[in-house]
Amino acid sequence: MKKSLFFSLIAAVALLASCNKTLPNPDQLSVNPNPLQKVGDKVDAQITGTFPAKKFAKKGVLVVTPVLKYAGKEALGEPVTYVGEKAKENGKTVNYKQGGKYTQSCSFKYEPEMRKSELYLRFEGRVGKKVIEIPDIKVADGVLVTDELAEAQDNKLAATPDKFQRIIQEMTEADIKFLIQQATLRSSETKSEEMKALQAAIKDAQADEKKAINKIEVSGYASPDGGMDLNEKLAKNRQKAAQDFLKKDLKKNKVTNEVEANITAEDWAGFQAAVEQSNMQDKDLVLRVLSMYSDPEEREAQIKNLSAVYKTIADEVLPALRRSRLILTTDLIGKSDEEIAALAKTDAAQLSVEELLYAATLTKDAKEQMAIYQKAAELYNDYRAYNGMGELYFAEGNIAEARRCYAKALEIQPNDPDVNYNAGLAAMADNDLAKAEEYLGKAAGTKANLNAALGTLYTKKGDYAAAKKAYGNTASNNAAVQQILNEDYAAARQTLNNVKEPNATTAYLKAIVGARTNDKAAVYENLKAAVAKDAALKERAKDDIEFAKFAEEAEFQVIVK
Repeated sequence: MKKSLFFSLIAAVALLASCNKTLPNPDQLSVNPNPLQKVGDKVDAQITGTFPAKKFAKKGVLVVTPVLKYAGKEALGEPVTYVGEKAKENGKTVNYKQGGKYTQSCSFKYEPEMRKSELYLRFEGRVGKKVIEIPDIKVADGVLVTDELAEAQDNKLAATPDKFQRIIQEMTEADIKFLIQQATLRSSETKSEEMKALQAAIKDAQADEKKAINKIEVSGYASPDGGMDLNEKLAKNRQKAAQDFLKKDLKKNKVTNEVEANITAEDWAGFQAAVEQSNMQDKDLVLRVLSMYSDPEEREAQIKNLSAVYKTIADEVLPALRRSRLILTTDLIGKSDEEIAALAKTDAAQLSVEELLYAATLTKDAKEQMAIYQKAAELYNDYRAYNGMGELYFAEGNIAEARRCYAKALEIQPNDPDVNYNAGLAAMADNDLAKAEEYLGKAAGTKANLNAALGTLYTKKGDYAAAKKAYGNTASNNAAVQQILNEDYAAARQTLNNVKEPNATTAYLKAIVGARTNDKAAVYENLKAAVAKDAALKERAKDDIEFAKFAEEAEFQVIVK
């Protein structure tokens, strides 16, 4: 805003009338921005103007100091000294005949009371030994703090969920091996320790009400030596022999589940796995053959050509592939929600850490959730319990406790991206921007919207270009704040209309957009909506310089009363 300052220097003019000279302040001033605006933690302004021709005394000295006045206090900017052509003091010289440019920057460390303030210029003037009294002159109002409406709390926290599974599957396997080119069961195989364990697991699953048989499979295999037709027949016969044996055992134990049947005529996958696990010489050569040839017959031929290792293969690898595999899949049925919720209150030690963390999701009562997380932390020292406590503290506005909990979680799991993300938001809410940046730098891979959080951080630091890039197409209150600060009001209006869960801040920001675009109806409609949702915004609106030109209007006064 430009301001014409024809100075009230009557006293100075009278003193210097004999030489027909005055000691003027700049004739035209422009302050940018006006009103003043907080950017990061600073309030900066650029003041420019002109010294008119034939006005600045040749022996004149003018010291100009920006002064921000607020709440009975003053913050002083750096003074700048201007001198006439014949002055002995050091300073920026102003030519008497031509006049000159006046330029001065000022920067103040922001304090909350500066929201309601005024920028003045203070002068010390003299010509020779004669001191000229000049009153402070107001040049701008201040301070816009709309950037503070970009809040860490506008970003959703990242959860570190439990891994609770009500049904957990267990597998029990047993192999029945056969002699080369045979499919006859041998008692040494049907009475092996593996088979005994499988039969016991079937009985246990049948008897335990917390278990259920999910699936029973029998697969027949043949080693990859010999012709395909022979191997396919062997695999089928081996599968059938094992299945018949198993069915008799199931019938005896009154198990009615069907048995699924599968065959693998040439078990190349098993062959490769066995070679990889062996200590045979030249096993890398054998594995290279497997990777080079996909045709089964070509593979077999090439491997048999490796005469130096083929005997080892025939003796140590192939016999284990002539088999049937029996697989039991059992469902372990966990506690019901009711059981878990009850134990969480009465005997949490009876729950696993996953069950206990899951219990916290079964209630919406924050106190109950906190008690569960505290118990999980006590019993298991699990980082997710501390993260859950941090989320609850953050939601209730206890940022100090939230930060403590996140720090504890990171002691246990320092590289977890979700906890680092949450810790970054808590630090940001505490205005610890350096620590927030450090945490968010370790949050890559988080399930949350890291870019939006970075956008908030950049907004708070005053880097609005970086904030714009980080937000992208995010539709949030914080993204709209950045757009308002960049004076992109059409984009801000669209963003606010697209916020999924609009709140009091959403309406307040819409009112600011209305004020900046001279849309009085939008100001009053949205300001009413904002204070209806959050009465605390009345006090903010009263002193918010965004609404300065409406402050004296009756309708505004009614809203903020």
